[in-house]
Amino acid sequence: MYKIIGGDQKQYGPVSTDEVRAWIADGRLNAQSLAWVEGAADWKPLGSFPEFADALRAKAAQFPQAALSPGTVSAYEAQIFAVPPQLRIVHCLERSWALWKSNFALISLSCLVYGLIGLCQLIPGVNFVYWIFSGVFEGGLYLIFIRRIRGQPATIGDVFAGFNIAFVQLLLTGVVSGLLGALGMCCCVLPGIYLIISWTFGVPLVIDKKMEFWSALELSRKVVTRVWFEMFGLTILAFLPFLIGLAVLYTFGGGSSSFATANAVQQILNSGHPDIGQLMKLMWGAFAANLLISFIVRIILILNLPFAKGALMYAYEDLFGTGRAPSP
Repeated sequence: MYKIIGGDQKQYGPVSTDEVRAWIADGRLNAQSLAWVEGAADWKPLGSFPEFADALRAKAAQFPQAALSPGTVSAYEAQIFAVPPQLRIVHCLERSWALWKSNFALISLSCLVYGLIGLCQLIPGVNFVYWIFSGVFEGGLYLIFIRRIRGQPATIGDVFAGFNIAFVQLLLTGVVSGLLGALGMCCCVLPGIYLIISWTFGVPLVIDKKMEFWSALELSRKVVTRVWFEMFGLTILAFLPFLIGLAVLYTFGGGSSSFATANAVQQILNSGHPDIGQLMKLMWGAFAANLLISFIVRIILILNLPFAKGALMYAYEDLFGTGRAPSP
């Protein structure tokens, strides 16, 4: 016999194996729904129970990715706004942790591949090319999380799925949101932060629903605005390990190093007969130190990605209705 946590986070049961299979077939449960079997110590996702594997695969096969044509975007938007927004920060974080544990190899290696590609940002000249295609790679990584949350198969190669799925729209989403977000940060920090958080789901909407890039960004902005502070809090908590590492590195590493270098350069320039060789040595040393710090920051981010991206994609499922399941 089993006990189940429904979509409303209430406990149901005990129920039999056949009843659980029936709920899966009805769309009331998915691979990430938590279940407890009699005699077990912990609650686990249904996807970890072999007896439900066939039922989950059969249900997932019934729902291929649904594309939204321009004419249906308004109806989809109306459907979303007809339901009060629900974003439970702790619940998103808990489910992300459970998802990572049950798909550890796939998610960890996918984030590693994505993160290693992201190291191109440290190469002068190449960083611009990476920035152009960043939305395409990000879409592929999000697709892996979306598929596993829904109990659908995914592979590490899906990191590159954006080159075959909505390539142009993903590219435009990344470029436009990056440019306007940076512009907002330059003009005034608050508008930039608002846009960055509000456009969190632009790329997922394009890769998942095949939406046109501006429609996806606008829908993301409208939906997130209703729960903006909750979304901001979720983003901070999801990326907290990365933010702490970033603060520590630049406070005790980059900041002190830059200050020492600036003082040394000032002393050389004030000496009356500056040693150009020594000056160049200092500059190259500072460049190498900053490069090393940037590399370490990227490694910390890679380690944080499996948990952070999973939390964001659970928020996507909750807010946009694609993963909601009626309570048993």
